[in-house]
Amino acid sequence: MATTHLLYLHGFRSSPKSFKARRMHAVVGERHPAVHWWCPQLPPSPAAAARLIEDGIAGWPRAGMAVMGSSLGGYYATWVAERTGCRAVLLNPAVDPARDLAGHVGEQTAWHDPNERFVVEPGSADELRALACGPVAHPERYFAVIAKGDEVLDWREMTGRYPGVRTKLLEGSDHALSDFDDHVEEILGFLQLA
Repeated sequence: MATTHLLYLHGFRSSPKSFKARRMHAVVGERHPAVHWWCPQLPPSPAAAARLIEDGIAGWPRAGMAVMGSSLGGYYATWVAERTGCRAVLLNPAVDPARDLAGHVGEQTAWHDPNERFVVEPGSADELRALACGPVAHPERYFAVIAKGDEVLDWREMTGRYPGVRTKLLEGSDHALSDFDDHVEEILGFLQLA
């Protein structure tokens, strides 16, 4: 079935203003205007983010939806895909964000607006652990774009987390996937947008 609803989940300190989110929104709008696009600003609390996502997709057709997630958004996207059975595109997905964000408890600044501040609470690690999923049930429903040049996350850990998943392993690139445009067509093909 074609994808009629697409959820995009941004990473830690990021927003719907990220290059990848804006680029996907533009491409989907231009080439697949019938597709319902949603890229919410995720709250810093993982539990609150999960509630926002659940509420936002509650009425979506499970067979016609897909999710994309970048970094921490990839962790959330895995949680969504495992709960709904939908297709998922993961862009340098966080594998153990409870561990990785331990050093970020306290006040943080937003990547796209340094004047915007938010607080990572000490309980965030437990909230992230509550969203953890085991091995993916249907690897064929996943497509991961992983950069060996990621300066934030270890590509070996990312590929190890998703065995059997269709993976585009990039020799270089970076955490932000600055070469994202080079991968858009392959992502669109995987998503099978309406």
